[in-house]
Amino acid sequence: MSRVHAFGDDALGDLDAVGVVTAIQEGAVSIPDVVEAAIARTERVQADLNAVAYVAYDRARNDARDPRGGYFAGVPTFLKDNVDVAGMPTQQGCDAFRSAPLAVDGDFARMFLATGLVPLGKTQLSEFGFSPSAEHPRLGPVRNPWDPERTAGASSAGTAALVAAGAVPLAHGNDGGGSIRIPAAVNGLVGLKPTRDRLAQDKITRQMPVRIVSDGVLTRSVRDTAAFLRESERVYRELLLPPIGDVTRPGRKRLRVAVHTAGIGRASSPEVVQLTLKTARLLEELGHEVEEVPHPAPTTLPDDFLLYWAMLAMMIVRTGRRAAGPTWDRSRLDNLTLGLDRHCRRHLHQVPGAIRRLRRTQAVSAEFHRSYDVALTPTLAHETPLVGHLDPTASYDVVMGRILDWVAFTPWQNATGDPAVSLPLATTSAGLPQGMMFTAGAGAEATLLELAYELEEASPWASITG
Repeated sequence: MSRVHAFGDDALGDLDAVGVVTAIQEGAVSIPDVVEAAIARTERVQADLNAVAYVAYDRARNDARDPRGGYFAGVPTFLKDNVDVAGMPTQQGCDAFRSAPLAVDGDFARMFLATGLVPLGKTQLSEFGFSPSAEHPRLGPVRNPWDPERTAGASSAGTAALVAAGAVPLAHGNDGGGSIRIPAAVNGLVGLKPTRDRLAQDKITRQMPVRIVSDGVLTRSVRDTAAFLRESERVYRELLLPPIGDVTRPGRKRLRVAVHTAGIGRASSPEVVQLTLKTARLLEELGHEVEEVPHPAPTTLPDDFLLYWAMLAMMIVRTGRRAAGPTWDRSRLDNLTLGLDRHCRRHLHQVPGAIRRLRRTQAVSAEFHRSYDVALTPTLAHETPLVGHLDPTASYDVVMGRILDWVAFTPWQNATGDPAVSLPLATTSAGLPQGMMFTAGAGAEATLLELAYELEEASPWASITG
């Protein structure tokens, strides 16, 4: 297993985003040098990882010479290629149309870039974000820097690969079924899916019947995630949610922690169960009250979530020409998207009931979190699969069965809208990261961040540099 990374003795060094900010403010490095280092690092790992969808290096160099304000002024980053950024196309990981560069930023990018971050371009994803492995039929798969024979995980795979490999310290991801948390789990990163509506979102996301998608970032440190949420809240604030504020250290309160080792209708591998129970013992050693209990999700959740996911695919397939224009070519969609479309059409009469039940999960979760502050599960039910295991050009039925076996925990929080974070607390016998996921009630990101700080101190993450 040969790891791929770009850490070295340049302006970025081994700094996280907060470290880069400090170095810039103290005059130890300049913004142009930091941006050039990130460009060089990205170019160094791109051939091995295939993580970049679109480059905007000239724009980044211009921004470096005349940086906008904001706490993260001058910190290089990428955005995932499914949000709108002025001057860049939004290709959605798809070959079925050609996107022209957009005239204006979408709502999320406007908020994201207002924090001062400098975009180098966009990262690769699976087609429309449907697969938990970004394996493009023409461009090839996004590969995991810890082991390039394995997937980098979910539709924020390109982002995660670049952050884990040290190309940039922090980058954008979004999560409609686990796509911040899954790539965080397999790349040894911190990946927090915020509470529904916590951050500004693009119009297409806001219009969903069940707003399952949340935007956020993937980082190498808890403090970077906390700082991003703090700075985002200064730009955009959802008044119906309690503020997160400036979370900088572990909390003092001992928490009531529920543990689930079995997924929603699926079993975890024996090794993943043992790693989860090891994390539970660490929580007990830290003084938290830990109890293994059944998962609160109704048995209908896997089928309802799959049908809702399939409905989104059907809407894309059926309205593609109207949305994308004359370049639309349905025949270039992959088997997973087309299979989801067929699944929805076969079960179309069941969609209204599925939507009703998914909306009710919010109340189920609220009741559960009256008894437990936090729930612990593995982020994924098995270790990271090899590239090709989730190939979207393979038979839909085969690939969907494999997806459901692997992604057995993360959709719950997309249905409920609750915040959840994957932390790189475990390592498999093969030496690969295996994320552990913590969920809190709606609006309780501060609780998750305080716990994450505590666990980061108690059990520091494994390093890709060895």
